[in-house]
Amino acid sequence: MISVQVPSKSGVPVFQAVTFGAFARVQGGTSGVLRGVGSVWENYVWLRGVRAENEELKRQVTDLSVRFQEQRALAQRATRLQELLSLQTSTSLPTLAAEVIAGNPNPGMLTVTIGKGSADGVQADMAVVAPAGVVGRVIGPTAAHAARVQLLIDRNAAAGAYTERTHAGGMVVGVDHDPALTMDLVSNMADVKPGDLVMASGVDGIYPKGFTIGRVESSERGSGLYRAISVRPSVNFSSLDEVLVVLVPARSAVPEDSAPTPAATVGTVK
Repeated sequence: MISVQVPSKSGVPVFQAVTFGAFARVQGGTSGVLRGVGSVWENYVWLRGVRAENEELKRQVTDLSVRFQEQRALAQRATRLQELLSLQTSTSLPTLAAEVIAGNPNPGMLTVTIGKGSADGVQADMAVVAPAGVVGRVIGPTAAHAARVQLLIDRNAAAGAYTERTHAGGMVVGVDHDPALTMDLVSNMADVKPGDLVMASGVDGIYPKGFTIGRVESSERGSGLYRAISVRPSVNFSSLDEVLVVLVPARSAVPEDSAPTPAATVGTVK
């Protein structure tokens, strides 16, 4: 009571001066704690908002990535179909477009399965081609709506061939190494160089003359009568999706000069 009544030098009662100083410290500490708690709470709420935003952004990025891949796949398919249509309209031979529906379960023979068969006019030994070149031949028996195609790179496959630059003739066969084709029965005297385009000659009675097989990768003089020639296939056999079946039955082997040549006219579209 005395301290309430007794003034200090500044004129403020002693009790008021003492209590103001004490409570000022308490208020300062309390205010600091409250500010800290408020800051922590605001940061917590902000972080939760940022985390939710990040999750939403991740979801959107994933969705856009899937859509981009779908659109790219559609664009690639459209390009392949356009190339297939261009090939179909550039040859006078009747052809049938077919989709590759399965790979090869048997490692002893390199084949693919197409979604066209005997009900569509597909027969054994018909040639199968792609925009890039020769794919292989149909092997029997064929189902009503499916058929197997032996790839040209199979070690048991072969096709009559010649080089576009010098018309050196030979036989292209599949091998078990890279590149997957060799050109046999070409004389050591023949002019064959790396980069030469190798075409189907038609002498085998299966593959029409003029379709691309590949390019010479190496050509060396052999130890016997024939050159050692390796050929890089023009077709990427690991990514076959659509092909054309040439609806011309196989025939007996014929001399190279009498083999038919695909003309640049509109073919049959089915």
